[in-house]
Amino acid sequence: MSIYRIGIDVGGTHTDAVILDETNQVISETKSKTTVDVSTGIYKAMKKIIEEANVPREQIKYAMLGTTHCTNAIVERKRLNNIAVIRIGAPATLAVKPLIGVPDDLRDELGRYVYIVRGGHEFDGREIAKLDEEELYRIANEIKGKVDSVAITSVFSPVSDSHEKRAAEIIHEVLGEEIPVSLSSEIGSVGLLERENATILNAAVVNVAKTTATGFINALKEEGIDAKVFFGQNDGTLMSVDYAVKYPIYTIACGPTNSLRGASYLTGQSDALVVDVGGTTTDIGVLIESFPRESSLAVEIGGARTNFRMPDLVSIGLGGGTIIRIKDDGSFTIGPDSVGYRLPEKGLVFGGDTLTTTDVVVALGKVNLGDPSKVAHLDKRLLEAIYQKMIEMVEEAIDKMKTSSAPVPVILVGGGSILLPESLKGASKVILPDHFGVANAIGAAIAQVSGQVEKVYSLDELGREQAMNLAKNEAVQEAIKAGADPDHVVIVDIEDVPLAYLPGNATRIRVKAAGPLAKVEEEQKV
Repeated sequence: MSIYRIGIDVGGTHTDAVILDETNQVISETKSKTTVDVSTGIYKAMKKIIEEANVPREQIKYAMLGTTHCTNAIVERKRLNNIAVIRIGAPATLAVKPLIGVPDDLRDELGRYVYIVRGGHEFDGREIAKLDEEELYRIANEIKGKVDSVAITSVFSPVSDSHEKRAAEIIHEVLGEEIPVSLSSEIGSVGLLERENATILNAAVVNVAKTTATGFINALKEEGIDAKVFFGQNDGTLMSVDYAVKYPIYTIACGPTNSLRGASYLTGQSDALVVDVGGTTTDIGVLIESFPRESSLAVEIGGARTNFRMPDLVSIGLGGGTIIRIKDDGSFTIGPDSVGYRLPEKGLVFGGDTLTTTDVVVALGKVNLGDPSKVAHLDKRLLEAIYQKMIEMVEEAIDKMKTSSAPVPVILVGGGSILLPESLKGASKVILPDHFGVANAIGAAIAQVSGQVEKVYSLDELGREQAMNLAKNEAVQEAIKAGADPDHVVIVDIEDVPLAYLPGNATRIRVKAAGPLAKVEEEQKV
């Protein structure tokens, strides 16, 4: 019996969907408008590819979703959990309160129940103060019935997470096991405020992830499909529903990473630059051994500075729907705003009233789309200057992402990649693969499941070999928890950074393990 899988990726302009067979060949693909509520667009795209594929529905066993639900909830300040923020770090951290530097509207939304209790650790693992369990019991009773999620951050918890874990036990004891608790040691790295912010945002979008997962599973069942559901995460791999509900923040920026993974699969290139041109933006990322390069910088999400893992991307305001404005003196501007998913009604070649980048390439005869006669009156010399500027914007972004001046392979994906030529400065070759328009959905569908651990170890206590083995074993277990096949998990990335400013010959070890999907279980549960 053949087994099929669905891959869906939600972008700012389009929701892309594919069905793949067991050899990962595309059976059906579609692009549909992303809707304001996101979910409607997902269901429409899914329904269309299922009807077109005409495969037995009982043979569709996997469904992968790359979604912007959690990102949108944070950016729009909507549908966020009622949360409590508990920092373990008094008296050492009283001068800098939680949520400092976060935009006022987000602080108002998430900062109603904020507490700092005695406890935490020094950078070498020694206790700053004994954990104030009595205060934690008092807090738990105070917030009972008022919050539906809790974020706990302890000073230097990547070195020692014992206080966070004990605090979580107390919260669950009083509030019940069903209340989600986010621990900073499981989400961010060293750096208290950024790690705390990441943990707070994670706690804030738990219900969004749960609602999205439930809706997706129910939509599949309405179509007669009992598939195992996975979410795309921002390192180019997948996670199970349970894992996604526990760590929903990892879905942020999964769209561009799906495109990178899809580009690698479609071209067979393991090391390249990927230029993903959508309707609104162009995202440029780097493939290293078929996985996205990770950012080493703190990343702002919804105005909050965080330090959890994120892909290394450059985004520019150039897409298929980007608006071109021509001034009276003959000068022009490109974007950064876009007509987005309204391109088929707003673009000149489709009978609209707005000059876009798509109109420019059609008028210059580079793309056959819509009605070229509607842009035949435009000044070709001016359009050529606009087109050259568009290319320069992309070439400049490519240059920013390269680590040397040597030319590298560049893969074009995304529906808007028809805007770009067959050669670009800085590229050894430009590849436009088959199915380039739905590379993101393909990336979601073919992705492996991963687990990652990032901790500080004292080599004086453990020795380097034992520390490495501990980190590897933990990463493998994380991958299995996320839904990987236990028999086929392998270590795909190891990073080992000595920390000269910490005692005990300390080193930060990051290990990623990945493997294929575990065999289908009897039933999917949320």
